[in-house]
Amino acid sequence: MPISPNQGSTAGGTTVTITGTNLAGATAVKFGTKPATITANTPTQVTCISPSGSGTVGVTVTTAGGTSNPLSFFYIGAPFKSSLSETSGPTAGGNSVTITGTGMATANSVQFGANSATPTVISDSQISVTVPAGVSAGTVSVSVTTVGGTNNGFSYSYVDAPTVSTITPSSGPTSGGTGVTVTGTSLSTTQSVTVGGTAAPFSVVSDTTLSVVTPPGTAGASDVVITTTGGSATSVGGFTYVSGPGI
Repeated sequence: MPISPNQGSTAGGTTVTITGTNLAGATAVKFGTKPATITANTPTQVTCISPSGSGTVGVTVTTAGGTSNPLSFFYIGAPFKSSLSETSGPTAGGNSVTITGTGMATANSVQFGANSATPTVISDSQISVTVPAGVSAGTVSVSVTTVGGTNNGFSYSYVDAPTVSTITPSSGPTSGGTGVTVTGTSLSTTQSVTVGGTAAPFSVVSDTTLSVVTPPGTAGASDVVITTTGGSATSVGGFTYVSGPGI
């Protein structure tokens, strides 16, 4: 007499189907000592809603002919999340986040605000998930759903990709050391700035302004690349290195 599924939330409410023979006219289904609500019954199947419970219990079906042998049903508690490997990322999504906690083995969905993603279970204490695209930049709640229930409590921030509008001044000596102001949008989470492929020291002034010091470079136009939590923006040929005079 199979039972499907054979596990469910400690809070109850799982729809369970029991398959066997001579099940018509079932008068009771019990999970341990607790009665379940019968929702459908045929000679070969009984469908019911599990009551609340804990641990492993025997499930029995009672008809006019007697009570069946018990089948094991496993109660699973709601998951607990302890950390997110990343708490922010691009609005376009696509980055991977690892969630650590307990009771994760049956995780089947991770919700980021209004959007959901299917996780990969690594162990009972860890899952990974590819972040879905966000509706817009901003902070959303993160919840993990398992057979045992849903756990909330974490936040994740979607960050728009940066843009670059002006670089001032736009030229300087090949020796580097030029103080440059970069203006654009979504610059507050800047992680790196490169000029001609070489890392440049920078400081964030605001979400629309960066202060950058050019590294040494080769004469000619060089790309300026700004990388943030939300992605990257490239100003093609945005800064021109100029060779010094020779006599």
